[in-house]
Amino acid sequence: MEVIKLRDEFIKLGQALKAANLVEDGVEAKYVIQDGEVLVNGEVDTRRGRKLYDGDVISFHGEEIKIVK
Repeated sequence: MEVIKLRDEFIKLGQALKAANLVEDGVEAKYVIQDGEVLVNGEVDTRRGRKLYDGDVISFHGEEIKIVK
């Protein structure tokens, strides 16, 4: 499981996918999120601007990323 360390209070879902190198750019992030391919804490979330906080876990194509403070 990869870890993304927060610099601020939260990170947006699209930004987290880019930071973890799971997508090439914001456009790709937008499409995979809108298509329901990304899980946040085990549930599909189609909001690219979803705010992720300490303890949240993203799942995408078999990869898991944990957000930590």
